[in-house]
Amino acid sequence: MLRFGVIGYGYWGPNIVRNLRALEGCQVAGICDQTPAARKRIQAAHPGIPVHSDFHELVKSPDVDAIAVITPVWTHYELAKAALENGKHVFVEKPFTSNAAQAEELINLAEQKNLQIMVDHTFLFTGAVRKIQKLLKEGTLGNLYYYDSTRVNLGIFQHDCNVIWDLAPHDLSIMNHLLDKDAEAISATGQAHLNAHEDIAFITAYYPDKMIAHVNVNWISPVKVRTTLIGGEKKMLVWNDLEADEKLKIYDKGVDVKSQEGVYNLLVSYRSGDMWAPQVEQVEALKLELGYFVECIKKSEAPFNDGRTGLKVVRMLEAATKSLAKRGELVYV
Repeated sequence: MLRFGVIGYGYWGPNIVRNLRALEGCQVAGICDQTPAARKRIQAAHPGIPVHSDFHELVKSPDVDAIAVITPVWTHYELAKAALENGKHVFVEKPFTSNAAQAEELINLAEQKNLQIMVDHTFLFTGAVRKIQKLLKEGTLGNLYYYDSTRVNLGIFQHDCNVIWDLAPHDLSIMNHLLDKDAEAISATGQAHLNAHEDIAFITAYYPDKMIAHVNVNWISPVKVRTTLIGGEKKMLVWNDLEADEKLKIYDKGVDVKSQEGVYNLLVSYRSGDMWAPQVEQVEALKLELGYFVECIKKSEAPFNDGRTGLKVVRMLEAATKSLAKRGELVYV
C-alpha cells in the first residue's frame, strides 16, 4: 500500500485526493492546507483522513511514502525539497519550480536519495495527446511545419504569476512530448491590463528544420477556446479539446510544390482530400497519470514526465519571461 500526503486543497487539490483514493494499492494518509476554510472542506468531504495545517507533519511522518504538492508555484521548491529530504517521492503541480536552478537542485536531490519526481503535466495522459503521439510516430502527418495553439478564457486570474506561467506549461509540455526536437529559441510578447501580471501573451518557439510553434494564452477572452492546429507535409490536424466527441479531426489538405526554380517560377498545387475524426479514448487523464506514478514508484522507474521534463518547461518559461521583458526579443533556450 502506497501512502500519500497531499499538500494544498484549493482548485486542483480535491481532484488529486479523489483520484488517489480511487486507486487500488493507494491510500491518502493525510491532507494539509494552511487555510481554515479549506480544512473544513476536507473534513466534510473526507471524514477519517487526518487534516493538518503544518506541512512538516506530513513530510516528516513515517506513515507517508509520497507527497503531492498542489500549491502555488513559488512554494514548490521548499515543499518538494522538504519531502525529498525526508525520503518521500514527490508529485508536483505544474510548473515544476519558479526557476531552473531550483529544478536542477531537486532533480539532483531525488537522484541522490533514489526517489521519483513526477511533474503534473496532465494533458500528456489525455486520449487526444496519446492519439496524436501515435499518429506522429506512424508518420501520418509527415514532417511537421507548425504547432499553433489558442488557450484562452475569462479568468481564472492568478495573483502569484502571469498568464504564461499559468497556461503555457500545458502547451509547452505537450510540444516537448510530441516533438522529437527541443526548441532553439523563444520570443514572447504580452501585456498586463488588470494587475501587475501579464494577462495576455503570445509565445513563438523556433525549432530545427523550420518547425515553428505559436501559443496564444489569455485570461481576458470573452469565450473559452482550446484549439490546436498541427500542420504537416502530408496531413493537417485540428484538436478542439472542448468538443465532446470529435476532439481530433485530420484533414488530407496541403500544398505540393511542383517547381522551385526561382521565386517567380514557384509552382504549387493544392491538395484537398477527405477529413476524418479518429476515435479518441475517453479517460480521466489525472487518474491515468497518478496510477502511472504509483507504478513508477513500485518499479523504481523514472516517469517520462519526471523532473527533467519539468525542467525543460521551466527553461522555456524563463526564456519567454526574458523575451517578454524586452518586447519580443529572441532568447535562446
